[in-house]
Amino acid sequence: MINITRTNSSDRNFKNLINELDNDLKERYSNYSYKYDTDIQVDELETVTLARINEITIGCGCFKEISEGTVEIKRMFVNPYFRGLGISYKILKELLIWAKELHYTNAVLETGSEQQESISLYKTNGFVIIPNFGPYIDIPESICMVKASNSQ
Repeated sequence: MINITRTNSSDRNFKNLINELDNDLKERYSNYSYKYDTDIQVDELETVTLARINEITIGCGCFKEISEGTVEIKRMFVNPYFRGLGISYKILKELLIWAKELHYTNAVLETGSEQQESISLYKTNGFVIIPNFGPYIDIPESICMVKASNSQ
């Protein structure tokens, strides 16, 4: 059974998964000039979710406010061994529900062109591609997306 829990960015399990995510991204983009997740600051966040199976932490995600009414979904990751089980879908849904509970109306995110499974997940959940924003404007490998969180 997959359990999704809410926590914060000081959670040791979240930090361990972020290290796994960073390693995964370094491997995917080793032949590119792409600087993944250039706005990576997720310290001191109270909006982190963790996915667990039998008390083993296998996935994470978080969000942070980037403007009034809008959050940015960040640091979505599922351990490769557990992919294909719908875990990222559950993490994303929990993040969107939580953002709505906190009265945010929009969610944006950035992913990379080499993360087709992520792009597919986001499109399936109602995100649409938009022009790159903020720190991603001049990064051609960045794919930015938006969704109104009230359209879950």
